[in-house]
Amino acid sequence: EEQKRLLEHRPDQPPQPRVLRIAIIGAPNAGKSTLCNQLLGRKVFPVSRKVHTTRCKARGVITHEDTQLIILDTPGLTNPLKAKRHNLDEAMLTDPWDSMKHADLVLVLVDVSDHWTRNSLSKEVLRCLSQFPHIPSVLVLNKVDALKKKFLLLEIATDLTEGIVNGRKLEVKSSPKQDSRSSVKLPLHPTQASPPESQVPGSPFGQEKSQAQEGSGLDKSSDAGGAGTGEGPEHRGAKDLKDMKGWPHFQEIFMLAAVRGEEVDTLKRYLLMQAKPGPWEFHSDVLTSQSPQEICDNIIREKLLEYLPLEVPYGVTQVTHVWEEGECGELLIVQSLLVPRESHKRMLIGRGGRVISRIAQEAGQDLMNAFLCEVRLKLKVEVKG
Repeated sequence: EEQKRLLEHRPDQPPQPRVLRIAIIGAPNAGKSTLCNQLLGRKVFPVSRKVHTTRCKARGVITHEDTQLIILDTPGLTNPLKAKRHNLDEAMLTDPWDSMKHADLVLVLVDVSDHWTRNSLSKEVLRCLSQFPHIPSVLVLNKVDALKKKFLLLEIATDLTEGIVNGRKLEVKSSPKQDSRSSVKLPLHPTQASPPESQVPGSPFGQEKSQAQEGSGLDKSSDAGGAGTGEGPEHRGAKDLKDMKGWPHFQEIFMLAAVRGEEVDTLKRYLLMQAKPGPWEFHSDVLTSQSPQEICDNIIREKLLEYLPLEVPYGVTQVTHVWEEGECGELLIVQSLLVPRESHKRMLIGRGGRVISRIAQEAGQDLMNAFLCEVRLKLKVEVKG
């Protein structure tokens, strides 16, 4: 009821409010929801190693002093064939595009630990960027902690930006010190994309730009065709996209490890600085646009994806029967998990009920962390009638 009241009523406003709407896009399983949770400081979005954990667009809200960041966590960009394979709603295809229409800034997240995909942006991501060329975009390289050969980040960054960031050409200098054992910290800002007064507060790279560039092997050279003039890149046709691996119009590059929270604060400070004058959309006490029931459903489904094999969890339907607050403030939730086959029911229950017990225990703990109260979660498994 409290969440409903906060979402329905007009938000509180500081004297000079600032706001920034951020769309996070990328291939499925790039770590978008994990990054959202880290930015918010609480787990309100489901996270799983399986693709398409996020099924709809949901908003996270960060309110800091006079600034509000609205984060649009979107499903991974996919195509109709893959959507059909995973039994996905049509909204999974349209939600990322809808989020882009309302965004002031787009973060493109790339999983650098995936050696199959890390050196090129997916065609869906490129198509999305080319459809909204006027929206400033930032490249975020995620899971850098899983990359043993750190010097590969230079190669990946060059490929994904086509060697151009903020209208300036990147030159990769060979460095004998950067081998597979190197632990050198690469700069998060390989180019001076903002005037000195707007450098990220607390970031050493704004103050020690020359040393950072020298140590990283990234160097700026001549302007690249005025791509950083602020006029925005031209709309690209399908033929142009076919030959592209990267996007030459990113304003910045960030390198982080979302699961560990490494360098997430640096990105957060940058986002707060990009906010523009404008009214807040949400009350300062709101953390997400989701209802408590939606958070509950998403967290339980996350565990289903984690512990069930292959395509099984994508066919589960969730039905909540009980949602009650107890005498001591604890929350009692009873939910049925409807599966299409008897064999799926046996898998979900597990030998001696171990699987369903583990799912209920872990989901209950996550719900306690999300709602900040005691949660008693009971799950029942039934075959769809």
